Amino acid sequence: MSIPDWIKEAIPRRKYASFLKKELHSHNLHTVCEEAKCPNIGECFRRGTATFLIMGDICTRNCGFCALKSGKPRSLDWDEPDRVALEVSNLSLKHAVITSPTRDDLKDGGASLYAETAYKIKMRNPETTVEFLIPDFRGDLDALKLVIDSGIDVLNHNVETVPRLYSEVRPEANYERSLNLLREASLYAQSLPTKSGLMLGLGEEKEEILTVMKDLLDVNCNILTIGQYLSPSKYSLPVKRYVHPEEFKEYKIIGEGMGFDYIASAPLVRSSYHADEALVIYRERN
Repeated sequence: MSIPDWIKEAIPRRKYASFLKKELHSHNLHTVCEEAKCPNIGECFRRGTATFLIMGDICTRNCGFCALKSGKPRSLDWDEPDRVALEVSNLSLKHAVITSPTRDDLKDGGASLYAETAYKIKMRNPETTVEFLIPDFRGDLDALKLVIDSGIDVLNHNVETVPRLYSEVRPEANYERSLNLLREASLYAQSLPTKSGLMLGLGEEKEEILTVMKDLLDVNCNILTIGQYLSPSKYSLPVKRYVHPEEFKEYKIIGEGMGFDYIASAPLVRSSYHADEALVIYRERN
């Protein structure tokens, strides 16, 4: 299936990425921008923003859509939170997004290292807001509370796709478990904005998308991102359909009408895209 012009023309140039990539690599840090082959890497790096990938670049799961390597991860690096905090300071970031591979090999799924990263960022950069994009921690609510108690400003967990496609797209995940994670987060910390994301183009139907949007609102998820799935490699799931930009606009209008505080919906939107802007708008409305 050929890539349509609206995708080709919208992908930003990547030339602005080289400086920041060199800077991060010099401190042995990863970004999900590179590892997940995000199409916005040039734009976001030019803005001086990046999403840090902690706990290595190897995932214990093997999702059909993801560009991360699957296998046996390395042991945790407890100096990493200090390096991330220093880099947030060096880059003068106002909003730092932290994510990781899924680490089912760890008892708490890596929640303790997430928490330590937030502590170190806030200690060195008290004005910086911190967003966590977390795995499902296998439904461990103690791990969830640990990351929330670290003082983060946004909790993000992506449902990724509609329930019918989970066995193909996210075979080791569970839709209800992901919803429950978001529900429990909103109950535990009612003032904390929760966020999720959807990829389109994997074979989902419009009514299924709208049902997921309603499900997210029902668990008090405040912020939603919707973007086009782009297959990162020949081994990944193929794109079933390229969704027209007008259809993305329709989901944004519908989502705002349904009650989301912030919804970004466009072909190249990703969960961390303009994350700082989403938090500002959320706070203005709450």
